[in-house]
Amino acid sequence: MSSRRITPVIALGATALLALAGCSGGNSATGGGQSGSDSLVIDTAFSIETTDPGHTYDPTGNMIAKALYETLVDFEGSDVSTPVPGLASWEQNDEATEFTFTLDGDRVFSDGSPIEAKDVVFSLQRIQGMEDAKPNFLLGGLTITEVDDKTIEFTSETPLLQLPAILANPALGIVNSDVVIENGGAIDGTDSAQKFLDGASAGSGPFVLDTLDLSSQVVLTKNDEYNGDEASDYKRVVVRNVSESATQLANLKGGDSMVAMDLNGDQVAGLGDGITVDSVPSGQTIFLLLNQSEAVAGDLANVKIAEAIRYALDYDALLELAGAGSVQATGVIPPGFEGALDGGVEQDLDKAKAALAEAGYTGQTLKLQFPNDYPVGGVEFTPLAERVQAQLEDAGITVDLAPAPFATELDAYVNGTEGFGLWFWGPDYADSANFLPFAPGLKVGLRAGWAAEANPEIAGIAAGAAAATDPDQRTAAFTEFAEAMQAEGPFVPLIVPGRNISSADSVKGAVYNSVWEMDIAEITPAG
Repeated sequence: MSSRRITPVIALGATALLALAGCSGGNSATGGGQSGSDSLVIDTAFSIETTDPGHTYDPTGNMIAKALYETLVDFEGSDVSTPVPGLASWEQNDEATEFTFTLDGDRVFSDGSPIEAKDVVFSLQRIQGMEDAKPNFLLGGLTITEVDDKTIEFTSETPLLQLPAILANPALGIVNSDVVIENGGAIDGTDSAQKFLDGASAGSGPFVLDTLDLSSQVVLTKNDEYNGDEASDYKRVVVRNVSESATQLANLKGGDSMVAMDLNGDQVAGLGDGITVDSVPSGQTIFLLLNQSEAVAGDLANVKIAEAIRYALDYDALLELAGAGSVQATGVIPPGFEGALDGGVEQDLDKAKAALAEAGYTGQTLKLQFPNDYPVGGVEFTPLAERVQAQLEDAGITVDLAPAPFATELDAYVNGTEGFGLWFWGPDYADSANFLPFAPGLKVGLRAGWAAEANPEIAGIAAGAAAATDPDQRTAAFTEFAEAMQAEGPFVPLIVPGRNISSADSVKGAVYNSVWEMDIAEITPAG
């Protein structure tokens, strides 16, 4: 197994809104656990819908895809700051519109056949051809062509410096084209290979699929043909669906599992000897939005009210509700990403009162809408909303709480009909371009009723960051974007929740990764 450095990370992102369709099944820990040095048992609350990489886009699915399929690009350990070669190395032109990938070495699929350029082109064009495939948008605007058996060319319509980071997403894993085509695979939108790939894997990863039960467990076995640098020490891995964190904790303490992925901050704070915890910021940002559409918010559609709220809050007190690994959000770009601000806003009631006066606020009631049944990183929205309400009322801002089920409130958020909302956002891949949608005229900005013409300066900064071809200029543009959003945007970033992975002292290497949750192949016996 390769030696990889392990550093604190920012989490993925799999996008939260796409990851919600999976649901947890029972809480029983029986039926899958198998003790012994050649077996690894992992407990997590399932969000998996398939083991077909072309259709997966959820945390559990990403983790399984990482074990079964390899990607052109990789990251070292848990460090997602710099993409490194996976199956291929690459070069790019100065305009960042053309990328040439060269397959490395003599890598093979699990049936022993060689990995060739045709497999890469088919794998990615298959996703492009499936409009209903969740990772389809990752490849938008790209032309992918085979140059020779070992070379693939990517051409982008616009500068795309983030392409290597995108290609590290496990949903873009490379499949054995011959096998998949024989079992219904196609690039023209008629693909029907998912059923086959839910019963057998066709990749080159360190594991192969043994069995898949979406309600209870996924069983992986060692790929005997694997010739990469992440060969596993375990012959069998069982990933079990254990939806209750209390049950995960009991299983871990009782020796029925080696890894628990969903313990909350209070649970990890109370762990004793014999258990190791990797606690890191998750990269998802919990934030407030103030709608700038007069049709929605009336006379409360004023960015100065957002500014007042930004300075009225006691962020340390809000963090008390978040637990281990959580940090204050320093802006719309979370800490650890390119352009993130070094420090967050500090409470300043004088600034809050001045902004309220400038907005002409006269005591009108703000209705805070939020989902009350979907915690993010262990953070429950109801107590968070209650604390925000109390702090704002102390600052002279009247707030009524309007909780609703996630499914109900999601429609209001997506359709931009919330006047004042509490929500969250996570990246789809390890690059700061994920946060440009907060700009005026873009996806999240429009959900806050913030049109491009409302702030052309910030819209221009965002466009410059998106089009940058020089890395240094790009970093500067993202920093400028983050600063401008904190100064003038209708969003109030609150918390980056923590992510806790707990493991028995009998294993090591169970750490969180922003792209694929956890690299199963990196987990080894501690002895």
